[in-house]
Amino acid sequence: MSRHAARPPGDRADLEWCHEAVQGVSRTFALTVDVLDEPMASYICIGYLLCRVPDTIEDADHVPPTEQARLLREYDRVLDPADGTEAEDFRASVDEWLPEPEGRSEDWNVVASTPRIVRTFEALPEDVREAVTPPARELVQGMAMFVERYADEGGLRIQSREELEEYCYYAAGTVGNLVTNLLARGDLSEGRRARLYDTAEEFGLLLQLVNVAKDVYDDYTEEDNVYLPAEWLAAEDVPQDEVLAPEHASGAAAVVRRTARHARSFLDDAQTYLETVPTTDGNTVAAWAIPFLLAVGTLRELLERPEDALSATGVKISRQEVFAVVTEMTGTPSDSLADLREDIAGQPYHRASGQAD
Repeated sequence: MSRHAARPPGDRADLEWCHEAVQGVSRTFALTVDVLDEPMASYICIGYLLCRVPDTIEDADHVPPTEQARLLREYDRVLDPADGTEAEDFRASVDEWLPEPEGRSEDWNVVASTPRIVRTFEALPEDVREAVTPPARELVQGMAMFVERYADEGGLRIQSREELEEYCYYAAGTVGNLVTNLLARGDLSEGRRARLYDTAEEFGLLLQLVNVAKDVYDDYTEEDNVYLPAEWLAAEDVPQDEVLAPEHASGAAAVVRRTARHARSFLDDAQTYLETVPTTDGNTVAAWAIPFLLAVGTLRELLERPEDALSATGVKISRQEVFAVVTEMTGTPSDSLADLREDIAGQPYHRASGQAD
């Protein structure tokens, strides 16, 4: 939980549960919430969980695409303040697709607890709800559209760079706008507000493209989704449904590297976003700089060993580096964000900063 106690209204047990749930579903986002102060920590935590529900449904390969789309559309109606659909109605609809409790993942526990999350959200101040609802609904609607687009494929099969960016916008650019709506509720100059909104989507796109590049193996084996664009794979003579085939390892690795380089093109805008965010309502620069710097480190690893993204080995940065980055950003940073970015792009930060392995 975050440090200061100016908590938003609502049931304390529900709010505590939401904070615990974030810890279970996303290590990176949990780090963000942990270094926010209240009330922003709870606003971001609850907003994230609202978005995690549809994300889990979209990724569920045991749910037929037509049913996924129907559930997503119903969830969108739950979030629509002008619609009478209740969270309990959605929970009843999703019940037959929930794994058994003893084998249920943390993600599906969040889906099963949708009424609790929505109830906690509805207890937040009106301006907070108004900031969160439009981008959250846009995320849900975009996911439903993509599921419907590839309903006959069994899973998503991204075709082009433009479609990849479109998908990443719905999956993460919308979250960037959600965060920015919350941060921009205060008294900001027009120039600062414009810079925030000009770079918010790019911040989200950076993080999502890094995920696309590093999670190829899991996305295909666990969810039957291929986000590496078919046109990029075709340029390397790799059929999209054979992205993990050993005989195409070299070509597929080249596309992973290409995706990582594309992600890298969003770093400057993402850095501008971080240098512009206000520290009001419990917001901290560290909360957003940490995932940014971890993305820089992950890009370094992807560009060095793109083939790891095609196997169960995966691409990740070490716990020592994560600890070093978090420690640096939650103390008094000794370097500028630009300097930290350069250091991490060159080598693992715990080595660059002289910390022991």
